[in-house]
Amino acid sequence: MNVELRHLRAFAAIGAEGTITGAAAVLHVSQPALSRTLEQLESRLGTRLVERTTRSLALTEAGTRLLAHATRILTQVDDALAEVTAGQRALRVGFAWAALGRHTVPLLRGWRHARPDAELRVFRPDDPEGALRRGEIDVAFVRSPSTPDRELASADLYLEQRVAAVPEDHPFARALTVRLGDLADRPVAICATASSTSVELWPTARRPDALDVANADEWLTAIATGDAIGVTTEATAHSQPHPGVRYVPITDTEPVAVRLVWPRSATHPATDAFREHARRLLR
Repeated sequence: MNVELRHLRAFAAIGAEGTITGAAAVLHVSQPALSRTLEQLESRLGTRLVERTTRSLALTEAGTRLLAHATRILTQVDDALAEVTAGQRALRVGFAWAALGRHTVPLLRGWRHARPDAELRVFRPDDPEGALRRGEIDVAFVRSPSTPDRELASADLYLEQRVAAVPEDHPFARALTVRLGDLADRPVAICATASSTSVELWPTARRPDALDVANADEWLTAIATGDAIGVTTEATAHSQPHPGVRYVPITDTEPVAVRLVWPRSATHPATDAFREHARRLLR
């Protein structure tokens, strides 16, 4: 098909920026030149990748599939070229919201002690599994349910108890435990970057209203000010303390599995060693 790296870089920039104008600025090329490169790529592949109108741009289904592969390929190429002059890059570890709670620091310090030769860097992408597919990180800790996947492998590490997050002046703030049904009368803050809680935890007839928030700061603020309550895992109580929020264990919900996820084709030579390190510590 004679597809070149310049074609993939142009397409990846278009996918990331969402416009020809923005992508051209990032790549420091003219808009007509970038449009011609995109047309070449579509011609050589024999399929349309982008639907364009005078006001909008959207990836086709084929374009969406190619974008994930192109981003990963370009990341691997850049990493390989950088290693020629700078040596092996750091292992990139992705954490979901609240990381691993009380286990986070022992895990990272233990790795540093056991493998001083293998530098590690920590990231917190909004979508850890998406970041793995794009080659932006090498392994990730997540709390999303496990599903069959051709590209990613995973292993359950341990279970976390669910807890309620309530304002400090809430009647349950000093309770030893609560039940899920006790919380159904108040809106529940649902964070877009966390996947361990939804209103589907409650029976259909008793589901509370959802208050959608964008991040951890908005989630904590909504709870502290009394606009909502929250349901999360015990790691949040450790990693996200707040003077206006109290965390109370919930007794009648299933615990949440914390999983380690990695590409089936490893993107870093220390992936297997880190996976075993995490298993030994967390199991």
